[in-house]
Amino acid sequence: MTNHDTDTLVSADWVETHLEEFQADDPAYRLLEVNNPTVTADSEYTPYEEGHIPGATFFDWDADLSDSTTRDLLDKAAFERLNAEAGITEDSTIVLYGGGRVPNWFALFAYWEYKYYGHEDVRIIDGGKPYWVENEYPLTTDEPEFEPQEYNARGPFESIRAYQNDVEQAISSGVPLVDVRSPQEFTGEVIAPEGLQETAQRGGHIPGAKNVPTTSVLNDDGTFKDADELRALYEDVGITEDQSVITYCRVGERSSIEWYVLAELLGFDDVENYDGSWTEWGNRIRAPIETGSAD
Repeated sequence: MTNHDTDTLVSADWVETHLEEFQADDPAYRLLEVNNPTVTADSEYTPYEEGHIPGATFFDWDADLSDSTTRDLLDKAAFERLNAEAGITEDSTIVLYGGGRVPNWFALFAYWEYKYYGHEDVRIIDGGKPYWVENEYPLTTDEPEFEPQEYNARGPFESIRAYQNDVEQAISSGVPLVDVRSPQEFTGEVIAPEGLQETAQRGGHIPGAKNVPTTSVLNDDGTFKDADELRALYEDVGITEDQSVITYCRVGERSSIEWYVLAELLGFDDVENYDGSWTEWGNRIRAPIETGSAD
């Protein structure tokens, strides 16, 4: 498997040994590639139509997993329809992967969304699509067609999601906030990575937040650092597993990566992802912000 003691993270080797199951009509195993090509045009990953893992279905993070009208997650009924049409049931083992400016950028947002709606067995390929391609695992251009199924979501489970009022309470009570954006975004030097459309009026960070950039949790090959290294990253900014923690970024996708690190790889009991993130907070009138480096 991987060097982490969890079934939620699987290796490329493990996936390769299960390719037959992922391509079968039986919905026991389903493989999903999740990307958002409109915001990752300059990222180094192979587009789905040019090559994907055999048996993988494509979900677009923006078009398929979000509601553009409400600028929110899919509601429960829409989430159920999406999965049913893709031949997925609530009992399927779902394995997610993707690319982006960091590996699994959007796939881990999908992971968090599946957990929000109570899917029990969902996993991530360590290193995502870049690792799969770089190490010459098999690719195909054949797109699978699976028989539609019935999907019944158990959630939503609000305990893993933070809203504006939760962040306001966190500021007043001292609950740690982890800003996973780049140092330049954190200080307010830039508002968003170049080329990304969803942005805010002001730059900076939420008062009291600590900056642990997403890139710092990954090895050079895009796989996750080991547990001791990850734990040290958070301890260095005063965050330990006995605390409640809220992660945030620009629109909740990068922060899903560190929500996953804290909740699944390090086993923190109380971790919430603020998916409104800086786009919401930085656009609010009179919302408190800080600029510059953290203390």
